[in-house]
Amino acid sequence: MHAPAAPRRLSVPEGMTAPMGCDAVAVPAHFGPLVMPRLPRVGCVYANETHWWWIVPSDSDYALEWPAPARYAAGAVVLDAPGLPGLIHRPDGTLPYTPPIPLYLALCRATGTPPTWSRPVSA
Repeated sequence: MHAPAAPRRLSVPEGMTAPMGCDAVAVPAHFGPLVMPRLPRVGCVYANETHWWWIVPSDSDYALEWPAPARYAAGAVVLDAPGLPGLIHRPDGTLPYTPPIPLYLALCRATGTPPTWSRPVSA
């Protein structure tokens, strides 16, 4: 039996800043090439042989139900990778973020999931 991999945090590359904090959205690797061309701006993307992770601002899961099989990782903590995934895309500039709404919509399209938006509950 193997022990589960220790949690690891994806770090922002040197020279970049994350004024809004960092979370990550992970998808199985075969979705990565389907999602990338659908995004108007791509921030830092990390990958290994099984998953791709996009850096998004903290709390990008607020009022969003990310489509399965995507997983939201608060704090950009990777729980199931045997090692730290490698950086495969670094944007120009100093901000590491992929805008969460276009990423959400691209993932919905790639997974065939209709977008769902939560509405405020009326009193």
